[in-house]
Amino acid sequence: MGAYDTETEGLAATARAALVREIDADGAWTGDPAWREAFTEVPRHLFVPYYYVAGPRGYERRWGESDDRQARRRWVRGAYADAPLATRLRDGELLSSSSQPSLMARMLVALRVRDGDRVLEVGAGTGYNAALLAHRLGDDGLVTTIDLEPEITESARQHLAAAGFHPVVVTGDGARGVPERAPFDRIIATCELPTVPRAWIAQCRPGARVLTPMATGLLTLTVHGREHAEGRFLPTAAFFVPLRGEGRTEPEDVSLAGLPGRARAEEPFRFLLGLTRGTLDPLEAYALWEREGRPDRGRYGVTVGGGRAWAWLDDPEGPYRWPLP
Repeated sequence: MGAYDTETEGLAATARAALVREIDADGAWTGDPAWREAFTEVPRHLFVPYYYVAGPRGYERRWGESDDRQARRRWVRGAYADAPLATRLRDGELLSSSSQPSLMARMLVALRVRDGDRVLEVGAGTGYNAALLAHRLGDDGLVTTIDLEPEITESARQHLAAAGFHPVVVTGDGARGVPERAPFDRIIATCELPTVPRAWIAQCRPGARVLTPMATGLLTLTVHGREHAEGRFLPTAAFFVPLRGEGRTEPEDVSLAGLPGRARAEEPFRFLLGLTRGTLDPLEAYALWEREGRPDRGRYGVTVGGGRAWAWLDDPEGPYRWPLP
């Protein structure tokens, strides 16, 4: 260990405590205070030994092993900022990141885990979220995390071991789930998907809960059988790296010409555009949004059943329904 390690650990402990107080003030884990202990105990800096910060000249790399003491201090402070961190780039494209901690806290609370639950995480990232789950549920095989990229799963495995956690880390296509580890009581995705993979539903026990980012929202589903699940979006906005693998679809360029200027700035309207892409054009979507009182995310939901999936406004059997891929 280098001479700076004691200082680094001290700075990390102070910064981690400040982050927990910040999330406390945000009210993110109301309803399950056990997550407060997890965020207090799990050292995020071990999962981001380096990361990238966008600047006027491109991305700046911050590294915990820098010879520059001030650079190391900036790295520690950034590791405990309540902000997403870019952790892996390829040709300028963001491949992996560590999500904003307060958003992670809200997602984990919304997952409603119980002691003894078997959890699948889709999108291993740095391994930090899997460590929080392992801290909450125990490190005896209840937590499985999967990612498509071998270098991501290998680094996540190393980070987890350095922090003292050993969930099952799998390299594979997250859209296919992990059938050999099923059945699951909870599935949480940390990447954006265009639809709900049928494999997830089939690998869940009845009553299981699925939480996945979709169209800049967070969808929560209750599984009612091997082919049926239904639920609503949380009010929270969420932006994630898209899923890589067979479940990925390339985003389409959408022209907003002809829309009022205020519509382009309304995030809930852009959520509706993302949810209904390929079904409604922007003018149709805007007319509907205005007519229905400018609904926020919490009024939308998704149903999976009968070999198909559809999004809806207010009522799964109501007049406003749109097929998902």
